[in-house]
Amino acid sequence: SPPAAARDTASGTAGGTAAGSADGTPATPDTGAASPVTRTASESAARPLSGKVVVIDPGHNGGNFRHTREINRQVNILTQKKACDTTGTSTNDGYTEAAFTWDVSNRLARLLRGQGATVRLTRADNTGWGPCINQRAAIGNKAHADAAISIHGDGAAPGAHGFHVIMPKKIGGPVDPVVGDSQRLGRKVRDAFHNGTGLPYSTYIGRQALNYRSDLGGLNLSTVPKIFIECGNMRNAGEARRFRDAGFRQTIAESLAKGLKAYLTTR
Repeated sequence: SPPAAARDTASGTAGGTAAGSADGTPATPDTGAASPVTRTASESAARPLSGKVVVIDPGHNGGNFRHTREINRQVNILTQKKACDTTGTSTNDGYTEAAFTWDVSNRLARLLRGQGATVRLTRADNTGWGPCINQRAAIGNKAHADAAISIHGDGAAPGAHGFHVIMPKKIGGPVDPVVGDSQRLGRKVRDAFHNGTGLPYSTYIGRQALNYRSDLGGLNLSTVPKIFIECGNMRNAGEARRFRDAGFRQTIAESLAKGLKAYLTTR
């Protein structure tokens, strides 16, 4: 994203026989089907996020730059008024934050759906504009999400590097009841992201990759546990190179999925 000041998922027995039992009771034929108990346990292991709802917010949108009037419209985020949205940042060779977040978000959505979660993204493509930051929060609220995550890439000075997670503060507003859960979500994602990607904690903002803010509409207006993650600095040559690699973007998505699962299965 732009610099911090601007930024705004019957127990049968296998092996039965056709012969009767010793007391003459006919034995239950072995159909080869798993017992209900075994099947339920197996399904639970394969789909640990069944019943969970996750909202993924891919930061910005690929067509925002064509709609400057619309995205510059001011919206109320309770602590101040801010632009509806921004264009986001890019690598020095033109790989946009909007494209990066769209790709990572769809990879993450597939992983979470594969584990049984219901997933909704806040935008349907990377060619339109918006939605506004207040609408992005409203999508998570309306879905009654168990967790929401907004995915970004930062646009800091080239020498700065590393990732950080942004969590809400209490503001006397709708986010207050979920600040504690958001912080737990943030720490789970921080740990999984660090371990999975090998990216360092941010060298330029936050403490141990954790940052708390009250000036982001997507957090202030959320009534569900929500965090932002700045996956790294797109203006840093090393991190930009890694973000351009599809394999590494898959690693990012897998790491985020592990963090979300850790939070959703231990609430």
